[in-house]
Amino acid sequence: MRQQLAIIAFTGVIFLGNPGVMLMAEAQQPLLVVYPPPNYQTSASQIFFIGTAAPEGQVFINNQPIQRSQAGHFAPSFPLQVGENLFTVRYKNQKINLKVKRVSQEIQPPTGAGFAANSLMPSEDLVRLPDELICFEAIATPGATVSVNLGRQTIPLLPQPQTVKLPENSAVLTATNQPLTVSTLGKYQGCAKVSETGNLGYPLFKVNLNNQTISQPGKGQIIILAPNQFEVIEVTANSGVTRTGPGTNYSRLTPLPKGTRATVTGKQGDWLRLDYGAWILKAETQVLSNAVPPQSMIRSINSRTFSGATEIVFPLQTPIPISVKQEDDKFILTLYHTTAQTDTIFIDNDPLIKRVDWQQVSPDKIEYTFLLKSPQQWGYDLRYEGTNLILTLRHPPKLSRGSLEGVTILLDAGHGGQESGATGPTGYQEKEVNLRVTKLLEQQLKQRGAKVYLTRETDQDVSLNERVAQINQLKPTLSISIHYNALPDEGDAVNTAGVGVFWYHPQAHDLSVFLHDYLVNQLHRPSYGVFWNNLALTRPSAAPSILLELGFLINPNEFEWISNAQEQEKLAKTLAEGIAAWLQH
Repeated sequence: MRQQLAIIAFTGVIFLGNPGVMLMAEAQQPLLVVYPPPNYQTSASQIFFIGTAAPEGQVFINNQPIQRSQAGHFAPSFPLQVGENLFTVRYKNQKINLKVKRVSQEIQPPTGAGFAANSLMPSEDLVRLPDELICFEAIATPGATVSVNLGRQTIPLLPQPQTVKLPENSAVLTATNQPLTVSTLGKYQGCAKVSETGNLGYPLFKVNLNNQTISQPGKGQIIILAPNQFEVIEVTANSGVTRTGPGTNYSRLTPLPKGTRATVTGKQGDWLRLDYGAWILKAETQVLSNAVPPQSMIRSINSRTFSGATEIVFPLQTPIPISVKQEDDKFILTLYHTTAQTDTIFIDNDPLIKRVDWQQVSPDKIEYTFLLKSPQQWGYDLRYEGTNLILTLRHPPKLSRGSLEGVTILLDAGHGGQESGATGPTGYQEKEVNLRVTKLLEQQLKQRGAKVYLTRETDQDVSLNERVAQINQLKPTLSISIHYNALPDEGDAVNTAGVGVFWYHPQAHDLSVFLHDYLVNQLHRPSYGVFWNNLALTRPSAAPSILLELGFLINPNEFEWISNAQEQEKLAKTLAEGIAAWLQH
């Protein structure tokens, strides 16, 4: 969570975030509010105030005394009403005025016959197969009759007085991820299957109230594909991001290697639906002319062992879509649009693979299950060389007793440069403490014999793509990203604390649990928990990759531990001990 400074403090003078506003203060530790910034806007029902003042005396917010840490830090939460909320933070003769605006995300229905602005759905072009369900939505005057004309059909839209609203994904971080039943005055919905093929144009929405009819075209055309209209695309991105639906809010699926071919069976805006069910951005593909829907036979497969890895080669007739599933001692690879003519498989006496099993699970889908000799996996990679699919499985590191020689570890100090990350009560920024602890950890790991790489060594901008590229290029034994935590506005900054660890691929789960428990027990720190999380620094598959949130920078009491130099050194030493213990257990 990124925070901004609400004030810039100098000795005896406080400059508020609004230009030209200045208050004189006593020549003492100034009252400081680092969050929220001036004129802040949020949709949350509450807001917390992060800041500090000298520990002597009382701090008031809107004349209410607030709780502070021993060093004088604070982070109380206050409820927000829809609209402008005015707050005054006061310490002795110092005062800071802040304005927080809560905006409503609900679209209000019109007062007369008509539709609310930007409420007609779908709002972008849709391409679907015949007889697929297509749904429409509008917000119109309550009590009206609403319908949609599409092609030769008239589809009634029925009033929906209530709907279930799902919380944001981030709500799980504040234990508020419960669905809510909310009233939806003026919301109308309806669905239909369309057999007619071709471009049916823009759906025409109609609302009738008191014998007055208002018509309004939708913003997206509806196209129903004929059997001879299918396009075939090829993935042009190095790793084509696929999802469960047409947008970045949908969950990620196994990325498609560059060169993969698939048939397009649907479109929505900038997204393409592929023949095996996944969606991909149009920009990561190109349309192939005169191409037929990809289908392949597969016969024998074979393996080859290199230093530190085994490669399995799948000879195919065309690069087809794939998906991966990892289990503790299994690696499962699915090939779509593929039919087996397999009689022979060659996997030699491999240091990693015990056996490979396969089955034709449906007429055009094959599942390969690699039974592994160890429950811990160390990274994988998939690529196409021509029409050959190459799966690379990494071997376990060769460890020396009592040493980390032969181990390579990539350490990522989160944020940096223009990306400051979270901000503590005194203005201490996450990017600073991330880098300090990362460098202390680097020293500890090197003393134990490990070869350590850093994604950044100074306060510099490093993009997420650059950090991920370093993991994929170096293929370290482990990748660890160092962070400190914050919360969305709905969170409780005073009572939320502790060590959190995030993982994505199952190969990183055991490491996450082990390090979490090790830090909590050895340092006697509170536990925030271990989370599966779809993060840029947990997604790389080339190595077990985790992200550590070592404490809450915004928590007034935990901040005193986080910002203590001696505790930072102790943390780095304990973390290095935990990494060594996991590698050798």
